[in-house]
Amino acid sequence: MDPKHIKIIAENRKARYNYFIDDEFEAGMVLKGTEVKSLRGGRANIKDSYARIKNGEVFLYQMHIGEYPFAYYDNHEPLRVRKLLLHQREIKKLYAKVNEKGFSLVPLKMYFKNGKVKVLIAVARGKRSFDKRESIKRKDAKRELDRARKENSSR
Repeated sequence: MDPKHIKIIAENRKARYNYFIDDEFEAGMVLKGTEVKSLRGGRANIKDSYARIKNGEVFLYQMHIGEYPFAYYDNHEPLRVRKLLLHQREIKKLYAKVNEKGFSLVPLKMYFKNGKVKVLIAVARGKRSFDKRESIKRKDAKRELDRARKENSSR
């Protein structure tokens, strides 16, 4: 991915804290015109959203795209179910993983790539509370290390 052609719209930062990320897939989305215009304005939230496979297709649920303020009568429903565009082999791979116990599909990022809206979805396994505490300890230790390194380099 070339960073100059990517503009991040929304990011699910809690996902890496709440889940172990196993595999990631980039998917396109089927959107209406007012949804794309809202996304260009950065009016999206993927924090509580999740994906499901239904009849061989992948759908994204609970993703909020705010209504476009300049649309007169034909505005979109903010929480509607949206279809994700993936290759059939990717859907089969996702289906095999999700059918294992404890795995789910979680969106990590939504961004524009070459003018198209893309979603980075991950096959993820939920963390338990002790796993989360371990993540916090690791992050604090890294922060302390970085702080000590910075002090030593400035002397």
